[in-house]
Amino acid sequence: MKARLYYNIAILPKKNFIMLKQDENCPLCREFGSLIYKNNNIHYYQCGNCLAVFTNDDSKPSFEVEKSIYEQHENIVEDFNYQKFVSPITLSVMRDFNPNSKGLDFGAGTGPVITKVLRDNNYDISPYDPIFHNYKELLGERYDYISSCEVIEHFHYPYKEFALLKSMLHKDGKLYCMTEIYDDSIEFDSWYYKNDPSHVFFYHKCTIEWIKERFAFKDVEISGRLIVFSN
Repeated sequence: MKARLYYNIAILPKKNFIMLKQDENCPLCREFGSLIYKNNNIHYYQCGNCLAVFTNDDSKPSFEVEKSIYEQHENIVEDFNYQKFVSPITLSVMRDFNPNSKGLDFGAGTGPVITKVLRDNNYDISPYDPIFHNYKELLGERYDYISSCEVIEHFHYPYKEFALLKSMLHKDGKLYCMTEIYDDSIEFDSWYYKNDPSHVFFYHKCTIEWIKERFAFKDVEISGRLIVFSN
């Protein structure tokens, strides 16, 4: 399936000239992606195979920049609206698993609200985040369920990250993700979701299906922002 170009690409003035590559390898499936849009030094490509949209490597934020962006997020775990936002995941976990099941809040961030809500309901869940809850020993364990809320769009190396998530799931376990799904009806230049510089990889429904097939998940369900992979 070949991705089409959605926008005419304006070449930068010579004084700010950066070589625009018309093709870039997708960091998930490694097939070629075509340049579809640019915003200053950030170039966006759409993969012709899995239809993911991703940024050029040179524009991806450093660890320090990402940390400073995340520290500006006002993620207060007691905030009812914040708890409501993550409720597609927390309600699904409480529907699908009992409190004795073991869970991981992957990419928990500054305010691990999913951990908070589930622990308040006597669930056994631990927060992990490479910046704020960097308990690497948790990555060597296995889980009945893993949550990853507004995290997967930050993956610089999505293939590596999904391979890790899959490896940590027990048989019949579930991976709950939340992100904004991209589709061809979206006007990319006005799409708010791309404006966060730490958002570097965007998922099309075809991308989700590719992940299901490549990592041998039994099933995947998409409901709005919620994506549930069944192991």
